[in-house]
Amino acid sequence: MSALVDLIVGQARNNAWANHRLLGACKALTPEEFATARTGFFPSLRATLNHILWVDAYYIDALEHDPTVLARYHDPTPDFPDAGRLYEAQRASDRRLIAFCERQGEASLAEGLVLPRPNRTPPPTSVASILEHLFQHQTHHRGQAHAMLSSTSVKPPQLDEFFLAGEEHLRRDELRALGLPET
Repeated sequence: MSALVDLIVGQARNNAWANHRLLGACKALTPEEFATARTGFFPSLRATLNHILWVDAYYIDALEHDPTVLARYHDPTPDFPDAGRLYEAQRASDRRLIAFCERQGEASLAEGLVLPRPNRTPPPTSVASILEHLFQHQTHHRGQAHAMLSSTSVKPPQLDEFFLAGEEHLRRDELRALGLPET
């Protein structure tokens, strides 16, 4: 693999691990606590984490050239009422994203793709840039959810122990549970 492909695959795996940790912690919340109004871009952990899943689905559908991707704009954001069910749906989405990233090469990452929008046709963006945007989007909203979780009785998990060599022991068991190779 090339350095760019390695980076993209690493980001997809990190994303799955971080979602596992954050949603795993949220599973300790009752559905009421999960939906409680909190300060953030979205008004609750439930709304924030369901939004991440919706955006993931849109981008993965677009990246995989799903001809029905634009219909997603007319679908409501998924609304899993508890973190346990959302965890399972996000895990399936994360596996789908990892599989997509693992199939990429330098040439496919450089290809331009038009992300369909209901009201305009934007210029093509490289697949690599779309993936970078998607990872940034997830990190952005996971950070907000992490801050919201700190206002509950559940301790927010560390989400920054994925890439450093001296921290393998902090993620090894979770990576095995997720079926991901140890980094």
